[in-house]
Amino acid sequence: MFKRLLALLTAAAFGLAPTLALADANQPISVKVNMARILRISAPAATVIIGNPGVADITIQDPQTLVLTGKSYGQTNLIVLDDMGNPIADTMVSVVQGQTDLVTVYMGTARNTLACQPVCQPTIMMGDDTEFSSTTFSSSALVRNAASAQ
Repeated sequence: MFKRLLALLTAAAFGLAPTLALADANQPISVKVNMARILRISAPAATVIIGNPGVADITIQDPQTLVLTGKSYGQTNLIVLDDMGNPIADTMVSVVQGQTDLVTVYMGTARNTLACQPVCQPTIMMGDDTEFSSTTFSSSALVRNAASAQ
């Protein structure tokens, strides 16, 4: 009798309200800028809405798997609706900079970012000097084109 009651209570607890599987109600979902994160939800999603698409992007991979991508630093909200328009989730998203292995170099007012893993190489981060970013982007495009030509 006790086992059956415990099983019923457990089933009821998991079936009450569909939510994001990894979101704490008081904490925003955190994703690094220029990175993606997989979110699993407990009910099928039909529509996803990001409050500020300049900060983050969200796509439906399958009805219960979402892919959240950090586009720019900041916070926005995420709303997930089912096929009837009922809310599955309404939570905050925080897009942050990944601090590991990055070195920021200031030369006067120009800012440059290097990824050091273990050798430092230029990388493009929001807020970097535009000339540095253009040179870094052009250099990586040359390497990519040379590799695809072979």
